[in-house]
Amino acid sequence: MIQVISLLLENKPGALMRVTGLLSQRGYNIESLSVGRTLDPQISRMTIVVDVDSLQRAQVIKQMNKLINVLQATDLTESPAVIRELVLLRIRTTQENRTAVLKEAEIFGGRVVDSSTEGYAIEVTGDPEKLGEFVDVMSAYGEVDVIRSGSVAIALESKKLKLQPPIPTKTLVG
Repeated sequence: MIQVISLLLENKPGALMRVTGLLSQRGYNIESLSVGRTLDPQISRMTIVVDVDSLQRAQVIKQMNKLINVLQATDLTESPAVIRELVLLRIRTTQENRTAVLKEAEIFGGRVVDSSTEGYAIEVTGDPEKLGEFVDVMSAYGEVDVIRSGSVAIALESKKLKLQPPIPTKTLVG
């Protein structure tokens, strides 16, 4: 079963490797992974889509929350959330099909980002299922090359980050 995990983690070397290492050690396949800085350059937001048995979903979140550099791990699989992906598609098509390609792209909310005598480069954002349908439709009009970004997600429920205050260290006065 597909699980969508949102992580808030420190933007430090090795943080990504720890997260992916935990998943690979347990034999979970990562379907997509997106990571980027938040408004605070010291913190990153990571969205991971992973194939996990439904009985182990809670365990995966617990294990993620124990990792060094992970501030918060949240399961968005069944929570109210917006999940989006970006597809860049290049299509080579005949002159006769060009108008139909443009109409189909418009139906899916696509935008032509480049045009040539051979065809178009189109960008579309949306939920992963919609984008899969878009790629299938475009494939009927000609040869396509596809790049997908991987999912990014944001919870619609506002949850406060629960961080512990730093542990005070003793200073030695000499």
